[in-house]
Amino acid sequence: MTGTMRAPRSRGGLSGTLLVLLGLWGGLLPFVGPYFNFGFAPDDAWTYDTDRLQLIIAPAAAVVLGGLIVLAAANRAFAMFGAWIAALGGAWFAVGTSVATLWDVEGVGAPLGSGEGQRLAEHLSGLTGLGVVVAFLAGLALGRFAVIGVRESASPDDGGQAGATSTQPLVYGRYARENPPAGQAPPPLPGDRHIAGETRYDR
Repeated sequence: MTGTMRAPRSRGGLSGTLLVLLGLWGGLLPFVGPYFNFGFAPDDAWTYDTDRLQLIIAPAAAVVLGGLIVLAAANRAFAMFGAWIAALGGAWFAVGTSVATLWDVEGVGAPLGSGEGQRLAEHLSGLTGLGVVVAFLAGLALGRFAVIGVRESASPDDGGQAGATSTQPLVYGRYARENPPAGQAPPPLPGDRHIAGETRYDR
């Protein structure tokens, strides 16, 4: 059982790296976006308030933390825990601005763009679209860590050879009886008698 909980760190390398980068992007965009006229009002960099703490900083921290866990974890359960944290952060990016209105949170601010296309891009890249992409990558990481490979399921007692015989073809019938594998007796048929630990073939 212990062997099945181990997982190579490379399994979450790509997903973890992308999650960390996306978390940093989502967390920094409202604060540095005004430098490039791309982000959310007010048009002043590094503007902080409790609304941004709840809707931007908290989910961004969850995504970055989850991505780091997925990136570095060698334990399957721990890596999946990190993926769940990142997925929850992504979900909050996507729906947080709508749900938070229940406790009178005004939001992160209006998009800075003057055109409809730029305002849509700002909203997607900073909130809804970002959350969907993060949730997708977190789900991908969950799926990858849920799969147990043959090498990972091998126990130390069998020298890591679990599943090795699965690559050998299975042969039945008369050919198998007349040409058994080296060191093995031919497979018995119904009616064969066992005498003193040996099989007697009547046919």
